[in-house]
Amino acid sequence: MKRGLIAATGVAAMLVSVAACGSGDGDKKSGADGFKGETLNVWFMDGSNPAKWTKDVQAEFEQKTGAKLKITIQKWNGIQQKLTTALSESNPPDVVEIGNTQTPMYAQTGGLEDLSDLKKEIGADWTESINKSSIFDGKQYAAPWWAANRVVVYNKKIWADAGIKDTPKTRTEFLKDLDTIKKKGDAEPLYLPGQSWYVLDGMILAQGADVVKKDGNKLVSNLGDPKVAKAMDIYKQYQAFSTAPKDKDEANPQQGEVFGKGKVGAFIGMGWEANVAIKTNPAIAKDIGYFTLPGETADKPEGVLLGGSNLAVAAGSKKQDLAKEFLKVALSDKNEGALAKEVGNIPNKQSLLDNVKGNPAAEAATPAVAGGGTTPLVPEWAAVENEPNPIKAYMTAVLTGKSADEAAKQVESDMNKRLSQKQ
Repeated sequence: MKRGLIAATGVAAMLVSVAACGSGDGDKKSGADGFKGETLNVWFMDGSNPAKWTKDVQAEFEQKTGAKLKITIQKWNGIQQKLTTALSESNPPDVVEIGNTQTPMYAQTGGLEDLSDLKKEIGADWTESINKSSIFDGKQYAAPWWAANRVVVYNKKIWADAGIKDTPKTRTEFLKDLDTIKKKGDAEPLYLPGQSWYVLDGMILAQGADVVKKDGNKLVSNLGDPKVAKAMDIYKQYQAFSTAPKDKDEANPQQGEVFGKGKVGAFIGMGWEANVAIKTNPAIAKDIGYFTLPGETADKPEGVLLGGSNLAVAAGSKKQDLAKEFLKVALSDKNEGALAKEVGNIPNKQSLLDNVKGNPAAEAATPAVAGGGTTPLVPEWAAVENEPNPIKAYMTAVLTGKSADEAAKQVESDMNKRLSQKQ
């Protein structure tokens, strides 16, 4: 998933099917220098592999195996088609980074190797909510690499000026704090556009619902579920404290830029968006703080969408064993912890969360990880997120006066049509 709109960015509908190429079996070797003379090709996405982590992992891998590591950095724009084509060829990249919500689509087409045995060897304690996106049809088609989720980014000065002495621990406290800032009248309490649907999706997951459901053998819209309506009502309560457009998302305009002007109490977003605010107004850096989006009770944060990336082995790779050796190195506790320390990503194990200490945004994100989730992990989901996204239309309809039931019916036909498209 793209760093910058991690969450769970949408995947364009696939037009090219990947034919399963069959696993290579000519590299079954072991021990130091067992793969000497070979080169493993790895594709990382732009922004995912920081410099020190990459240098250390490459050195460890090459020393352990005797092989060379060739890393190619790919751009997110157009990667779906490029990777689909590459996985169908006779000499695909051996290891690829895949956005977590993209994994089912590539697995269905036969482009990814089953890593169930590797999971047994190194992934017994992978965090379930993070690992879930690596599984398709009951098999482990990728390995969880890192995750990220939304937090509340707030202006400490605005909160202090309003007399608020601590960050809220429950939804009721958060709403009360926003009301306090509103009554003071010096700032907009919260910037929350009407179509920040990743925020809503987390709230839906917290209600024990999802945006789609099974109807016989078909996937259909579940926006008419009362639990979805409850989540939308929570979102509406927050949005009432915002003057942001009801028909725009968090990128139009960039909410970090709006926050950076210093007249907004808080926004719900990725930790990296604070850097957008600082770029807009460097003076605001000293006033930025973070806290976990609170839930109904203090012991359970609000639901969040877990964006992130998985690492997968191409089914057509002729270097299956070498590729798995790379995954063992890259995903070791040592290197997962180092990645978390270097960039503040959430590692793939709960036991490694201490590695984000000292990074306030990541510290605020970690409490919500265990209860987090993703968009529907089905290949059919790709078409739903294509603009104009029907979930965004649903949200705007509710926020501009329609009942949740009316809004759900308004977009149901379009959503069901998208869910019926073959990938």
